[in-house]
Amino acid sequence: MGIRQLRPYTATTRTQSYINYREVLTTDTPYKPLLAAKPRKAGRNNTGRITVRHHGGGNKVKYRIIDWKRSRKDVEGVVTSVEYDPNRTAFISLVKFIDGDRRYVLATNGVKVGTKIIASQEADIKAGNSLPLKKIPAGTIIHSVEMRPGAGAKLVRSAGASATLVGRIEKYAQIRMPSGELRLIPEDCYATIGTVSNADHMNVSIGKAGRNRWKGVRPTVRGVAMNPVDHPMGGGEGRTSGGRHPCSPWGQLSKGYKTRKVKPSDKFIVSRRKK
Repeated sequence: MGIRQLRPYTATTRTQSYINYREVLTTDTPYKPLLAAKPRKAGRNNTGRITVRHHGGGNKVKYRIIDWKRSRKDVEGVVTSVEYDPNRTAFISLVKFIDGDRRYVLATNGVKVGTKIIASQEADIKAGNSLPLKKIPAGTIIHSVEMRPGAGAKLVRSAGASATLVGRIEKYAQIRMPSGELRLIPEDCYATIGTVSNADHMNVSIGKAGRNRWKGVRPTVRGVAMNPVDHPMGGGEGRTSGGRHPCSPWGQLSKGYKTRKVKPSDKFIVSRRKK
């Protein structure tokens, strides 16, 4: 799959690029029974106050219901289409089972229309199949990893992402995450073989501010360009660099300051991505 570079007719098209979807996607029409409404929140909470800045606008989209649990165990399905999903960076695959049931799953790199996939403890080690970690050989590339058995895939779901099954310790599997973190996952958790599709997503050049507006991303104003009443780094005679460490409008440091709180899953982290 390649990236389509536009001819430089204007200043924006000089740097603009797109994923060449014609090489991958097989349909432009999603499967309607697996669509759901996606209300616009524009970064506001239930009282209407902005809690997440720079959100708003964007194209109207429908949510695609993804079967993260791969709930149709031991039933073989056939990939009938590979589709674009506006809610995520990766592509999605529509799988049709023997009884006519259809489910959306995250598309695996290399899985095309007509490929047969299955979620089972006895499945073959091939791209698109889902198995428990205890049934997967060490050194295998995986994605869509569960954190608790039966809870559905939570880890390694973005475009081009993959993790590596390093080994096993007692009832846990050691997973090398895309960030470099080494984490323990219960060996009964399911994971999918292969790499997430659309690895070229990271190489796309936006080219113009309007493309971010289509996604619902509003402009970001630098703190040093504001007045002192609006930001701790604002004000000054002429152009200034802020005079302090980069921070939010409320004074919270934004570079190097750890904000992660202690979580119950921290005890399963063998080594973090940063020492």
